[in-house]
Amino acid sequence: MSELSFKYVIVGESGVGKTALLEQFVENRFNMNLRNTIGVEFTRQVITLDGKEIVLHIWDTCGGEKFFSLTRTYYRGSVGAILVYDITRRHTFNQLNVWLEDLRRHCGSHIVIMLIGNKNDMEDQREVRKEEGEVYAEEHGLIFKETSARTGVEVQDAFILAAKTIFWKVKLGDLNISRISDSFKIGMDQHVKPSKSLSLANKCC
Repeated sequence: MSELSFKYVIVGESGVGKTALLEQFVENRFNMNLRNTIGVEFTRQVITLDGKEIVLHIWDTCGGEKFFSLTRTYYRGSVGAILVYDITRRHTFNQLNVWLEDLRRHCGSHIVIMLIGNKNDMEDQREVRKEEGEVYAEEHGLIFKETSARTGVEVQDAFILAAKTIFWKVKLGDLNISRISDSFKIGMDQHVKPSKSLSLANKCC
């Protein structure tokens, strides 16, 4: 198996903690002063699975249906998605169908989707029970984790589990990674340094 690159997109309503999750995964830290993502940000992270280095190209998108036309630009070539809701805001859970339908329409049925219920450190403000997330994931063929970007609980595991699922689909021949990946390799390695975020748009979300 040649070198592998997996493209992820992180989607969900504004304020659910998408950027905080990504920073916790890449930098192992929580930034209290993070603002809502402006446009789309890119990060590249290298992980090791089964003794093999895998490059994760992760695109952190702004939330809200009105920005779909912008975020869809970055769906192309994705083999993984992190779909996030906030357990303290039921509205963000109720909107999952909108995001899921959009992902599958524009990324294809092959995409591996990790559903994350974020902010489980705020149990006293919970509006969505963990069991609801588990049932939703089972009904829609998703992987599921509850996380806390603040404490780091389950954040690493969520990103890695998504990658492992993609990796085994490739090894079993269920996923043609070369064909899909070719659609987003547009000289990225020549222009982007590993594990750095770049603002790619300037419209506030």
